[in-house]
Amino acid sequence: MTALPYDSAALERCARQIASAGRDLAALGWTPATSSNFSMRLDDRHAAVTVSGRDKGRLDTGDVMVVDLDGRPVATAHRPSAETALHTQIYRRFPTAGAVLHTHSRVQSVASRLYAGEGRVRFEGWELQKAIAGYTTHESVLDLPVFPNTQAMDELVGRVDAWLDAGTPLYGYLIDGHGIYTWGVDMAETRRHLEAFEFLLACELDLRRLSR
Repeated sequence: MTALPYDSAALERCARQIASAGRDLAALGWTPATSSNFSMRLDDRHAAVTVSGRDKGRLDTGDVMVVDLDGRPVATAHRPSAETALHTQIYRRFPTAGAVLHTHSRVQSVASRLYAGEGRVRFEGWELQKAIAGYTTHESVLDLPVFPNTQAMDELVGRVDAWLDAGTPLYGYLIDGHGIYTWGVDMAETRRHLEAFEFLLACELDLRRLSR
């Protein structure tokens, strides 16, 4: 029997964390209609990612597969999400990234449309900016870019690369009419980032509505 090129025990641990996140985020209504995809880094060459088309609120360990950091399936006949390239890009660009979450909450989706023309959502003065790694004060500026949507993943990857190559900090991003991507050193930090961005986006939407 051929040995697997990754640690199967590590895959099991990651799959349990991914399934737990899926249940919690689905209960919040952030993963409608089998949307969204989640992943965790397995090692310096592999990531665990959700299998395409699975209900994220009912994930079990069999709904998580392994890909290499070019997004190719490893030792499985399952098919990963078409957006896997956006996950593996994060692991290649950020060596400390340990998890990536992509969700489609109503707040995220509406904000992505509303701010698409500006190309970013700028947060200033919110206490919860401090929930994002590297931000220690509300007296800061935190930009969440909004990239145009496309079915061509290489175009989206290119836009993210261009943002990073310009030297601009990046802790997450929206895709127009789509949802959010965010990441962290582990699943706990990634979930904290996701919850913080959701709250901040909701606050910005409320301000827009109330200031009319």
